[in-house]
Amino acid sequence: MNTTPKTDTSIDTLDRTFSIAPMLDWTDRHYRYFARLMSAKALLYTEMVTTGAILHGKGDYLAYNTEEHPLALQLGGSNPVDLAACAKLAADRGYDEVNLNVGCPSDRVQNGRFGACLMAEPELVAQCVDAMTQVTDIPITVKTRIGIDEQDSYQFLTDFIETVNAKGCTAFTIHARKAWLQGLSPKENREIPPLDYERVYQLKRDYPQLNISINGGIKTLEEAKLHLAQLDGVMVGREAYQNPYILAQVDQQLCGIDSPIITREQVIEQMLPYIEAHLAQGGRLNHITRHIIGLFQGLPGSRGWRRHLSENAHKPNADINVVLKAAEFVDAQALAESQA
Repeated sequence: MNTTPKTDTSIDTLDRTFSIAPMLDWTDRHYRYFARLMSAKALLYTEMVTTGAILHGKGDYLAYNTEEHPLALQLGGSNPVDLAACAKLAADRGYDEVNLNVGCPSDRVQNGRFGACLMAEPELVAQCVDAMTQVTDIPITVKTRIGIDEQDSYQFLTDFIETVNAKGCTAFTIHARKAWLQGLSPKENREIPPLDYERVYQLKRDYPQLNISINGGIKTLEEAKLHLAQLDGVMVGREAYQNPYILAQVDQQLCGIDSPIITREQVIEQMLPYIEAHLAQGGRLNHITRHIIGLFQGLPGSRGWRRHLSENAHKPNADINVVLKAAEFVDAQALAESQA
């Protein structure tokens, strides 16, 4: 097994202790702004964006708020030339990292020859990484699975890692499940294949020079701490979206930052100017409120908060008063006790 460190001309100083996973239709720029209010240190990822959308689409798929840094762009694609062009655009726009998706198992992604199916083509992934590193100085990273279909041995994983590392990738995020490319939906692929955290730990032990983060099934900061005892970083997905206030203590508990913990009321207060600016530009309130609906999860009145937003935020003239009214449903005493 080759454990010789790969020499990389770029300097990767990003803190990957805690990151929020790229999630299609969820981690757009409105959610990322919201998340950043609660954690200054979390590394944020865009939704996966295909090279075709960036190079040929009519919208600006690279738009973001400057407050979102540190921010990584996740790309979907397998054409080295196109990926290099997109990586250069991302670097020019100020992104802090470009991440290649080698983990998504959906049929649509497979038909485009990217995502998890690329695990079977490590040489192609290495070419893609090489093409991107040649045109940028920002880190080029890979998010992948521990295996696909019947190709799920530890040797298969290490062969993939070694091949890709040889072309300049020194940071990997490993979803600790294999993916079934046929027979399971993307949702089922996030739940049915068993988690194998120990395999990811072994990868770090065998390749200590690499930056290895883990993803999959992590729901609490206490669980994150256990993983961080073995690894460089933890990536949290659905829990960070559905129960977003978990982010409020990331900096203090995981990153050693001595700063006050933001309250839920403060999060709402700081979101209001952002919402107003969005509305002034012709945006709709529900573009944003759909992301903050889980802020009071588990508290008395959270159902009223969710219901009021769901029933009113989509209306044509909905404004910040809808958010303020929804907040009135949350029991003030319970809220105070939860943050004491």
